[in-house]
Amino acid sequence: MKLQITDKLGAGINPGMIGLFFEDINYGLDGGLHAEMIENRSFEFLEITGESHDVVERFDGLYGWSAYPSNDSGAEMQIETENPQNPVNVHYLKFTASGSQLAFTNKAYDGIYMKSEVSCRVSFYARTEDYAGSIDVCIAKEGAVHARATAAASVTGEWVKYEADLVSDQDVSGGDFIIQLSQPGTVCFDFISMIPSDAVLGLFRRDLTELLKEMKPGFLRFPGGCIVEGYTLDNRYQWKNSVGKSEERPINGNRWAVHGNSKDFASPYSHYNQTLGIGYYEYFLLSEYLGAKALPVENVGLACQFHSHEQVGMDDPHFQQYIQDTLDLIEFANGPADSKWGRIRSDMGHPEPFNLELLGIGNEQWQTDKVDFFKRYELFQQAVHQQYPDIKLLGSAGPDVTSEKYTKAWDFYRTAAKENENFVYAVDEHYYVKPQWLIDNVHFYDEYPRDVKVFAGEYAAHHTNGMNKPHLNDWEAALAEAAFLTGIERNADVVILASYAPLFARLGYAQWSPDMIWFDGEKAYGSPSYYVQKLYSTQMGTDLVQVSHDEEEIPYTVSYDKEAGVLYVKLVNTLDRKVSVRLESAYPLNGKGEVQVMQGEDRDINSIDKPFNVAPEVLSLEVSPEMDYIVGPKSFHVLKLNVSQN
Repeated sequence: MKLQITDKLGAGINPGMIGLFFEDINYGLDGGLHAEMIENRSFEFLEITGESHDVVERFDGLYGWSAYPSNDSGAEMQIETENPQNPVNVHYLKFTASGSQLAFTNKAYDGIYMKSEVSCRVSFYARTEDYAGSIDVCIAKEGAVHARATAAASVTGEWVKYEADLVSDQDVSGGDFIIQLSQPGTVCFDFISMIPSDAVLGLFRRDLTELLKEMKPGFLRFPGGCIVEGYTLDNRYQWKNSVGKSEERPINGNRWAVHGNSKDFASPYSHYNQTLGIGYYEYFLLSEYLGAKALPVENVGLACQFHSHEQVGMDDPHFQQYIQDTLDLIEFANGPADSKWGRIRSDMGHPEPFNLELLGIGNEQWQTDKVDFFKRYELFQQAVHQQYPDIKLLGSAGPDVTSEKYTKAWDFYRTAAKENENFVYAVDEHYYVKPQWLIDNVHFYDEYPRDVKVFAGEYAAHHTNGMNKPHLNDWEAALAEAAFLTGIERNADVVILASYAPLFARLGYAQWSPDMIWFDGEKAYGSPSYYVQKLYSTQMGTDLVQVSHDEEEIPYTVSYDKEAGVLYVKLVNTLDRKVSVRLESAYPLNGKGEVQVMQGEDRDINSIDKPFNVAPEVLSLEVSPEMDYIVGPKSFHVLKLNVSQN
């Protein structure tokens, strides 16, 4: 196979093309990216059962909490609402200690993980009427206490926030979180928290956040997909509930708690709730930290079309509130500090605007006989652009790229864009497909009209799907994604944004597999798909390069970084045999370069124990304007070739 690399540039590449799609699925936020270790910290959790169109919510405020030690008895734990700590989350714990049971504990997912060199801040609100003792917090395992501190020397009759720093004498995995009274008595508790001191921005679990930062993502889409819509409209994500004081953000059931359910069935994840401890303000902060553009997605008055027929009619006065919420979001992000919503942002600690540019209108919506999504999009578009003409809106092409839903959507957007070029910035396409489909469709975007741009917003290679199946993230799937991404990069004049989905999954807590990054309470690892995404997001030029070839044996793409003076050549071999590639460059090459190589067998995976089993290997490379390069079977290569500046 011969590639003749000219010195003529093609289309420019959006420097933020490869980004992140974040959804609170698979305990990816609470129990994951959010560094909070305590479950049900406000005693407000719901148990969520039932199935599509028939979901049942039941209050279960004591979920995750129990008296300690469990082999004793005598203590009483009750949920109360009289004289709450705040008027939003009104439930709290009334704990009455006995002589044999002075403490209570939290499930904390799989137990507390502490590193000996990293302290953790524990905090809680407490009040009492008659208790005269102190309150300690500690971490123990198998009866041995590894960290202890006194959080309150005494307790008053008013709600007061108490804090203490815990330092463990050794690394602890699966430890017990314990709050202990020094003597019998009754104390009320609320909003109990434990966050490690190394949390990024005091909010985000460091190892997970740094895996994201290493990708240098161009954008962060949030707060998710189906949770934007909810299993009912009351359950939808409402951004206004997610700002302000954390303890005053109302708990919301998670739509993924009922994924795969049948009627009257409670899944293992029936207590999957959204605490909103990470809300829109924190998502904007995370975007800033990552150097990524924020891309929030707003509800258009539709519950999840896979789970519900519920909708707000466009002639219903309540529909205008959905539009107003979107306009208010833009003011929250970009408005001056003396505006209504800008003031809330400023009071939270960010007086400067977040400079929001991108906004999704609807998640994964499609047109039906009963759902006029297209008209809804038009109304949102008109309202947003009348007030904020520079905001770039993203529409939805539905849940796939093969059905009539997809065809109708594109007809709608292309027709409207002929009359109003500002109608839509890009159309969000979703496809979860077999690896072979991605390989067979490397040229999927070659013939797309260039008038309306594409956001490849959710895609992944799926052998199949299911709960808790990290083995689905194998090399065969990642290699197929690498092949397909050559077509996305090569068509950068029409595909301007792309993100793999889903992003995170906690081992043992996953409703959906495969996923890009897997973790437990202690460690995390990137799947082979993570490293493919990272190679594209970090090894991509500013412009495509015009290339001619003879027989195209394997997918490839070539780009040039005008600032760094570097050619990037990506070669993806999905075949069972090696391929020899002849590279002939019109650019003068200075003889030095490097190549990053990923290779393996189809079923090779990464894991907690072998996190880099399938990961790029960096090798030095001697280069010349004419060179032969061997691409081994089942491998992905990114050549970085330095161009001589003489």
